Amino acid sequence: MTGQRDSDPKQIVRRGYDAVSHHYRADDADPDSHRPWIAELTRRLPAHASVLDLGCGNGVPVARDLAAAGFAVTGVDLSEVQIARARALVPGATFVAADATTVDLPAASFDAVVCLYALIHIPLEEQPALLERIAGWLRPGGLFVATTGHDAWTGTEDDWLGGGATMWWSQADAATYRTWLAAAGFAVERQEFVPEGDSGHELFWAALPG
Repeated sequence: MTGQRDSDPKQIVRRGYDAVSHHYRADDADPDSHRPWIAELTRRLPAHASVLDLGCGNGVPVARDLAAAGFAVTGVDLSEVQIARARALVPGATFVAADATTVDLPAASFDAVVCLYALIHIPLEEQPALLERIAGWLRPGGLFVATTGHDAWTGTEDDWLGGGATMWWSQADAATYRTWLAAAGFAVERQEFVPEGDSGHELFWAALPG
């Protein structure tokens, strides 16, 4: 791994996922970690709820499974390759190729926002404002399910996943994310450590006041 490079990090992320899309997630992927999260969210949402999958990737498994459960799903991702795959793999959902920090979405239009392994690809200084935007997209009582950093780190990895591209991350520690969520108006219901390799991420379940 190398330190942060003098280049536009969002373009590194976009180019990286364009290049490694199939290395990162197969068409029929069903990660063990995601299954209980999607199942819990499905149980908690009202019928025909509207859900935003922020950083949706190729739409699998989150958008796919939520759309199959009868929810109105909108996916947003920076990578046009990922979005093209999502549109083909999950035709029952709506997908937008856009930057999460600037995408134009209606206020109070979603019952839940899911953001898994995506917030950590956004420049750290932009993340608190994005959490405030997410709160604005949710209806009162809306749920937010997100993975964040567990430890603070910013840097890159060359030839990520063997796909020939560089990837970039920037994350705060879990305590900072909890503070940012509270500042954005969320009540944190629970958080848990999600191991990955020698480290891992933090999973947050949070809600807006009803």
